[in-house]
Amino acid sequence: MLFVVDRADLDYQTSKEFNYFSPECVDTTDNTGQLVTQMAGDSRLIVTTIQKLNRAIKSPRHEAAMSGLKDQPIVFIFDECHRSQFGETHKNILKFFTQAQMFGFTGTPIFADNATSNQHGKRTTRDLFQECLHKYVITNAIADENVLKFSVEYWGGMKRKDGTLITEPKSDRFETPERISGIVDWIIANHHRKTHGKKFSAMLCVSNVDTLITYYEIFKNQQQQGLHNLRIITIFTPSDNEEDEDANGLIGEPDFNISNDTSSRSHSRDKLNEFIADYNQMYKTQHSAKDGQAFYAYYKDISKRMKDRDRENFQDAERADILLVVNMFITGFDVKKLNTLYVDKNLKYHGLIQAYSRTNRILGELKSQGNIVCFRNLKENTDQAVSLFSDPNANEQIFIEPYEYYIEKFNQGVEELRAIATIPNDVNKLISEDDQVNFVKAFRNLIRLQDVSKSFTEFSFSDLNLDEQTFEDYKSKYLDIYDKTRSKPDDEKESLVEEVDFELELIHRDEINVTYILKLLANLQRDIKDDATQEDYQNQKASILELIGKEAQLRSKRDLLEKFIEQRLPTLEPQEKLETVFQDFWTQERIEAIEQLCLEENLQVTTVNQMIADYKFSGKEPLRETMLSACNEKPKLLERKKIFGRVVAKLLDIINKFDDALGELGEEE
Repeated sequence: MLFVVDRADLDYQTSKEFNYFSPECVDTTDNTGQLVTQMAGDSRLIVTTIQKLNRAIKSPRHEAAMSGLKDQPIVFIFDECHRSQFGETHKNILKFFTQAQMFGFTGTPIFADNATSNQHGKRTTRDLFQECLHKYVITNAIADENVLKFSVEYWGGMKRKDGTLITEPKSDRFETPERISGIVDWIIANHHRKTHGKKFSAMLCVSNVDTLITYYEIFKNQQQQGLHNLRIITIFTPSDNEEDEDANGLIGEPDFNISNDTSSRSHSRDKLNEFIADYNQMYKTQHSAKDGQAFYAYYKDISKRMKDRDRENFQDAERADILLVVNMFITGFDVKKLNTLYVDKNLKYHGLIQAYSRTNRILGELKSQGNIVCFRNLKENTDQAVSLFSDPNANEQIFIEPYEYYIEKFNQGVEELRAIATIPNDVNKLISEDDQVNFVKAFRNLIRLQDVSKSFTEFSFSDLNLDEQTFEDYKSKYLDIYDKTRSKPDDEKESLVEEVDFELELIHRDEINVTYILKLLANLQRDIKDDATQEDYQNQKASILELIGKEAQLRSKRDLLEKFIEQRLPTLEPQEKLETVFQDFWTQERIEAIEQLCLEENLQVTTVNQMIADYKFSGKEPLRETMLSACNEKPKLLERKKIFGRVVAKLLDIINKFDDALGELGEEE
């Protein structure tokens, strides 16, 4: 049995997963020797690429080894068979293996409605693989909570004189720098909202390479003018755009062969080199497009960078905000930390569903839907694609409700919240755990609804029956209850409130981190130097501490920040840099906290530091054996479970206090 993937679908992560099953079974080289050896040997299950398989049956070098397999019964399973089986290779496989049994997996099969013609004619998935054995469509996946719904917005429709939208994608008016500049302005203004403060990445897919170049250069020019700090990366195959894939709305195949340049490609090739140089400067890499292998290495690095955002130890300096493409990465590319797709190209049928589906992978409460922003009128194409691949009446199951729906639900939730606590201070009067749980659930519902509502471009707090300050005051009480439940001694009876998931990720704000607080402290320092009134100074200090108290990820740092304000800030000398002094203070406090932990629990400092470093890298809590190795004296067997839980909790407290939500100290973004 052979499981066959397309090289174009192989990125860093999928290659790693396949090769974990069978070392070096899939790679980007032309070496087919291992595959031939496996097929001629005793291997029962083989994973390979369709490119290697085709070379194995076509190359005279392997004819002797492969000839004995021609009449053997072999099962082939093809992944993403909607895009890899319509060329010459499928024909070659069937011709060579006379007893082949073919199975294909695809989320977007080719039907008569979305079939296109090539040199082999107009064929469907059924023509190639015969009867469909099983269907699991997008509505099933959404119902099973395996993927998210979509939020689709249509913006900037270009109109004729009679007011109707222009839908012809080949119109020159879609490619004008003025129009593209307007779209760039819109993205800059709304990207923060769409991606929850750049916690998620986005993709921007455009019609052709020339348009991509225009987009990239406008983004770059605006960045140089200080109009945004988005990290834009791009990849494309240099081409002369003779065949406009945008014309039929389907997604062309990625092409990694860039070695055969023509004079008509020199401009786009030069631009590709320039943009890769920007990438190298941004991420301290050394990629190039000197040949197909180097270009593919660049492709894989982009893929890895996008996917690595899922990792616990991902460094923000490595993030990419927007990946700008024509066809690459908009099919078969799964990234959980990608939640938005900007579309300025004609898409339809399987091309549209594949592109939209880059955004809807499940990842926690904060990612409530995949955001699609269309800068062309793709409403009819979207409805047709949904009808073809699921059900004509499936829109309600696939797309989230309109903005007004969530506003109405939020305002209903406000009434329910105020029935429990009319004003924020009434939360202090909730004595019973049942009442506290009811409050937590009611406010958590508002957080969820606000999270979805704020992703809409038209969101305004004025539409809500709860002003922003009151919402923040309720949030502070919500966090007070969270802190109270988490600070209980181990031997206290378990609380009902402890069983509730507070979903703190929904109320984190990346822009309010330690770096942001330092900027406020710099203003406070100036007040000290400028002999501001004691009242003004105390008011500003109180405002900073109040802000810290309202931010979930900063509350654990409040005592340290207050200590810095009270003890170190007033003694800062003119020649001292605030960021450096604060970093030294923070480092020393961290060292003392670890030493205190080791003193309390009789642990080895070196081993504890390594445990913290390992957790920050992997995101996994230390094993009990690792913790025991840090003990200067091995605890009794019956005490180990309790001690292990206590030490791990203290380790996580140190990490949360000293290492999370720091921002980029000393740097301006």
